[in-house]
Amino acid sequence: MKAYFIRRLLLVPPTLLGITLVVFLIMRLAPGGPLQKEMQAAMASGAEQGGGGSARDEDQGTIQPSQILDAEEKFGYDVGVFHAYLRWLGVVSKETLRSKADFPKGEDKVNVPLSGTIHEVTVTKVGEIIWPEGVDIPNKKKWRARVITLEEIELRWRKRTRTKSNPEGLDFPDESVQPQAVVYTPRFRGLVQLDLQRSGKYNDRVWDMMMARFPISLFYGILSMIIIYSVCLPLGILKAIKHRSFLDTFSSVLVFSGYAIPGYVLGAFLLLIFGFQLDLLPQIGFVSANFDSLSVGGKVIDLARHAVMPLACYLVGSFAFMTLMMKNNLMDNLAADYVRTATAKGVPYRKAVFKHAFRNSLIPIATTFGQNITLIIGGSFLIEKIFDINGFGLMQFTAVLDRDETVILGVLVVAATLQLIGNILSDICVALVDPRISYK
Repeated sequence: MKAYFIRRLLLVPPTLLGITLVVFLIMRLAPGGPLQKEMQAAMASGAEQGGGGSARDEDQGTIQPSQILDAEEKFGYDVGVFHAYLRWLGVVSKETLRSKADFPKGEDKVNVPLSGTIHEVTVTKVGEIIWPEGVDIPNKKKWRARVITLEEIELRWRKRTRTKSNPEGLDFPDESVQPQAVVYTPRFRGLVQLDLQRSGKYNDRVWDMMMARFPISLFYGILSMIIIYSVCLPLGILKAIKHRSFLDTFSSVLVFSGYAIPGYVLGAFLLLIFGFQLDLLPQIGFVSANFDSLSVGGKVIDLARHAVMPLACYLVGSFAFMTLMMKNNLMDNLAADYVRTATAKGVPYRKAVFKHAFRNSLIPIATTFGQNITLIIGGSFLIEKIFDINGFGLMQFTAVLDRDETVILGVLVVAATLQLIGNILSDICVALVDPRISYK
């Protein structure tokens, strides 16, 4: 069994690479990405500043090659798709401490400042760095230089400005456009180095953005799982034993009614009744604004009052599924031959239920236990939006709307890793519950 789980763990990295590669390709090939939005904003700004130009200018706006280069470098579109993916992984170096300058017209050299320092160097058109004499520059060997030629600038400009009405591309700008010298330091920074990089919209570290929201999602996720398993399993056992009784019928009406109500609809209803009309519970937020100034007991009460309505929304749909799964599995096992044989031999009914039937009834539930790990941090963006909770689910939804690729990929890495590990944990739980499972 140990060898089986080791093989499963070894399959996690290549599976994760496949998942991230597919999503990365979809984001890069889908229209309406961050680069297109940046270019549209630049073209709209150019059209407004241009005033009454020609009909063609008013329709397409104006955008300079330097704006395209800056936008591509900002969002990582300055290289090919697979190169960009390898750079995000951290197996291909990125350009950090980057600075650039245009070559003067007719000149073969240009002075470029070294980012993060007070020094500058001279770069030739062949990409050679000429260091200033008598100046001690630290880490001199780490600096690199390259030249963006006019051919490359024109190629990238035509690629981004081509339209259906003009398939050959627009006329290239005048001779004021000159080659550019870029000075940078290469650095490997990506998933391999456990660095999820920075948000393209907020420029915050993706790890920091997720870590700030993990406590909120973990609070609701873990508390929801504890309540679901501690309530639904005993309720399912009771419903199976008391099948077709008043208790079974009444509890079925309740759990099915809850299953039929979407969590966000219940959230809006609870917010209207208990938040606005009765003013019994806080309307929005995870905690109050003065949470830090409260005593320990006050913090517990404040957190509980804020959590009542969101928790009800998280739990309402899960009760029916888990309760009925427990009931149906237990009823099937109670009707099995081995249970009837045990009771016929004089085994007490209670012992036959909890020692024989109950353990076998846990097998289907054990298969879903590991998958619930992703639900712990996933949250629900609709519920979090209604109650203004800055959790993990809302961050995912906002990142998709903004096409914030680094945040989407960071969330995907965490969710996919937890899902893959959760599947392994499910197999372990099944092996613990069912001794017939060997995984050889």
